[in-house]
This record gives sequence, C-alpha cells and structure tokens, in this order.
Amino acid sequence: VQLQASGGGLVQAGDSLRLSCATSERTFRGYSVAWFRQAPGKEREFVAAIRWNARNTHYADSLKGRFTVSRDNTENTVYLQMNSLKSDDTAVYYCAASATVILSNLRVPSAYGFWGQGTLVTVSS
Repeated sequence: VQLQASGGGLVQAGDSLRLSCATSERTFRGYSVAWFRQAPGKEREFVAAIRWNARNTHYADSLKGRFTVSRDNTENTVYLQMNSLKSDDTAVYYCAASATVILSNLRVPSAYGFWGQGTLVTVSS
C-alpha cells in the first residue's frame, strides 16, 4: 500500500490546515489509518487514528477538540483537520496504515506496516 500525505505548509498560530492521506489501493477501506508527527529532536508521537469502518476515532489527549480525523473510502483518502494551530504543532506529519492493527495498538508506530512520506507543517507564532 502506497500512501501519499499532503496538505502541509506554513501557517500562523490560530490558523487551520487539512492534511490528506491518499492511496490507490482498492482495499484501503479495510485498513485502519493513523496520523503521527515528529518534531525536530523529538520522537514520533501519535496524533489520531481512524478504524477501517470509520466508526471509531482516537486522539492524543492533548489534541482532542482541535484535531479531527475522518475518511472517505470512496476516494481512498483519510483526512486530518487541524484547527487553532499552535507553534507546538510544528512537525512532519505522517500517515500510516494497517489492515491488522488491534485496538490496543492503535497508538503504536510499529503496529503499522505502511507509511506515507510525511508532510511538513510549520506554525509561526
């Protein structure tokens, strides 16, 4: 499964961005997808995840209320809507997919076998 993350850019604090994670994989609707981010000098951290059926979403506690993950299985795309961006949100954002990840491992990077190339989000204060 090849994933293409896009939508990053340079924004000001308080702005919004929507990231996209797209694939041509026809069975994408059977994959759970997560977003992770990695800031300079820091470890990769979980942002949000959406199960294959779109009925369950999960968020890092610190991001609840500002970030929303969704998917359009007809377009084979998962989105991450980011609102009220802060300078601390500056990072490379990665999407990852797995057809076999279990609920308890949704926040674990090693549980995902397929990764996009990352898209840079820079928030200026």
